[in-house]
Amino acid sequence: MEFKNTLEFAQSLDAQDHLSTYRDEFIFPKINGKEVIYFTGNSLGLQPKRTKAFVDEVMKDWAELAVEGHFYAEKPWWDYHERLAEPLAKVVGALPEEVSVMNTLTVNLHFLMVSFYNPTKKRFKILCEEKAFPSDQYMFQSQVRFHGLDSDETIVELKKREGEHHWRTEDILAKIEELGDELALVLIGGVNYYNGQVMDMEAITKAGKAVGANVGWDLAHAVGNVELKLHEWDADFASWCSYKYMNSGPGNASGIFVNQKHLNKKDIQRFEGWWGTKKETRFLMKPEFEPMENADAWQISNVPVLSVAPYLASLTMFEEVGMEKLIAKRNLIVSYLEYILHEIDKEVNSSFEIITPKDRGCQLSVFLHGQGKSLFNYLMENGVVTDWREPNVIRLAPAPFYSTYEDMYRFGQILKAGVLAN
Repeated sequence: MEFKNTLEFAQSLDAQDHLSTYRDEFIFPKINGKEVIYFTGNSLGLQPKRTKAFVDEVMKDWAELAVEGHFYAEKPWWDYHERLAEPLAKVVGALPEEVSVMNTLTVNLHFLMVSFYNPTKKRFKILCEEKAFPSDQYMFQSQVRFHGLDSDETIVELKKREGEHHWRTEDILAKIEELGDELALVLIGGVNYYNGQVMDMEAITKAGKAVGANVGWDLAHAVGNVELKLHEWDADFASWCSYKYMNSGPGNASGIFVNQKHLNKKDIQRFEGWWGTKKETRFLMKPEFEPMENADAWQISNVPVLSVAPYLASLTMFEEVGMEKLIAKRNLIVSYLEYILHEIDKEVNSSFEIITPKDRGCQLSVFLHGQGKSLFNYLMENGVVTDWREPNVIRLAPAPFYSTYEDMYRFGQILKAGVLAN
């Protein structure tokens, strides 16, 4: 498609957009009385309007039924999370029994490492990307200390090539082969939070499994954003947060994937709690742990229903639309945003370097050569909600559910004015 940097062209794309009606499903903040151009769905998605009804239903049941809501609410609380398994499985490419909803992301990764990081004298190394999201770094370091190992010897960070902003798949595969039978665990962000790169999860998983390592994925920036086929790829486990592209609300419940082949294994290491026991015998209060036969066996405590309700509300939209249509719009709108950036670049005395490779999802990370944080402040003050990362990068993530092509055009005009004003 031949793009044009005009309002009329942007509006023509919106007129052809089959998802355009979903914009009205979301609540937008306002700056100077106008709805913002929202680029931070990679940090916190906007609130769907239908969320309130799901939360209000739980509050009503609590008020009218109290403890009986666990079993007699229209959506009983004791198995509320089970309603999310099937739609979530479609989003992450899993079987419904491989998916559960619980806790928060880093908590879940810690629990999953109990099961999938069991170092031996020979096989003990962990492979991750350099400068992984800080929470992942802290998790790795604390897990290694827990096992009495040395971080410098145990944690292997994948490096980018000198002068490059992204990882090359061939370098990752070569490092896996080099570590060989010393490698216990590969655990990488499926989409890098900083540069927006989508890792070749299929190839990396295959390589990790080939040398005998367990392979897991932190899908915080991938879920609801890119195509995932966790079961088909034979990943051992994964976890993700729900409040970015999944629009479930700040800090809300996380999801996990545990490969079917690890379910019902009596010898698997796992921290266990009451809600992971079989439903049929749970309330007999038996002293023996009888695990659920699905990923719910990793649950520890009863479900935080008020946290899960907004997640269920959002998933109803993913069910209606499907990832295929979301990805199709994502590809077009991100390409149009890239075009707009290049066009504005030609018109101002500045340089915008896109450090996100072509293997990408919703996010473009842009290095603002010749500009400082004053430009970011200008954008925010003029209704563009974006994200600043040191030293000089803004992250732009047009979520296909609610971003428009007109947003991309108007952002370009505000960006141009901001550069000229600074």
